[in-house]
Amino acid sequence: MASPRSRATMKDVAARAGVSPKTVSNVLTGAVAVREGTRERVQAAMDELDFVPNLSARGLRNGRTGIIGVALPDLATAFSADLAHTIVEQAHERGLAVQFEETAAEPEREHDLVSRARTHLIDGLILNPVRLEDSVIERVDHLPPVVLIGEVEQHRADRVYVDSRVASREITEHVLSRGARRVAALGGAVRGQEGKATAGLRLLGYLDALRDAGLEADPQLQVGVEQWTIGGAAAAVEELLTRQVPFDAVVAFTDTLAFGALHALHRAGLRVPEDVLVTGFDDVEHAAFTLPPLTTVAFTRTDYVSAALDLLSARFEERVGRRDDGPSQAVVIPHRLVLRESTQGTPAGYVPTGSP
Repeated sequence: MASPRSRATMKDVAARAGVSPKTVSNVLTGAVAVREGTRERVQAAMDELDFVPNLSARGLRNGRTGIIGVALPDLATAFSADLAHTIVEQAHERGLAVQFEETAAEPEREHDLVSRARTHLIDGLILNPVRLEDSVIERVDHLPPVVLIGEVEQHRADRVYVDSRVASREITEHVLSRGARRVAALGGAVRGQEGKATAGLRLLGYLDALRDAGLEADPQLQVGVEQWTIGGAAAAVEELLTRQVPFDAVVAFTDTLAFGALHALHRAGLRVPEDVLVTGFDDVEHAAFTLPPLTTVAFTRTDYVSAALDLLSARFEERVGRRDDGPSQAVVIPHRLVLRESTQGTPAGYVPTGSP
């Protein structure tokens, strides 16, 4: 048995559990199935000896650290929190640890994660860049195993995404079917192709729906939001009201933006859905508990994360097997509309004071 001053080894754990060092290794790596009773004995021995696996040594042998990096634009949003939770849960089931980074304010943090992956301190990356031009994807010659999630389209790395343009068109068509005719796009930009990739695609879907309905797009209703936060969205809607722009629906490009819209409309004395319809995008947990509950675009988070981890795992195997990387793959995750009370009405609309 290890002395109190020495670090316990795999052999010490094996001796305490009455198994071979190979069995201890199998428990640690999950490479080979181990009977539950044996696994429990090994785990108990590791706990008793305060055993800490030597990940660097394991990495030298199998080329893996068991750690992945994940970069999300804003870890404070409800969607990011939901996504991060799902990533941790599914990574844990695969025997992986996760290192998170926030990149919206400092896109260069992506580069730091890529550098760690290229020097084998982490096995690979899941990235969610805001814009392609800010992403390290376009500025590194030889990428480590990496998967992109979200709307940024490119052909160098694998990608998992929801078809935002189609989803945005569908939810805009929904509010039009409820009688809305002056629909504000909250999170969009007038030109549509600049700024966030998400904003560009969701704005295009919104414009598709207006065009198909024979409605003219009013630039005044394309409301940019610099910071996609509840406060930023509330301020943007308040500005729309201050400018006395009439509208009868708000299609928000995320649920977080929709929460801000609900707050601003309530403060202005406008009722949802009686005066203004409101929709979101992502179906985070809070969306079902707002007053009124929020109509939104939903997709299964576990499918989204599982697809990203599957693609990343395949790239791991290519590197370990010294095989050439295959062509990049793109996986589209199905979406659906979740209809709740925020659009269950025929809106009277916000009419500025003094309007006929």
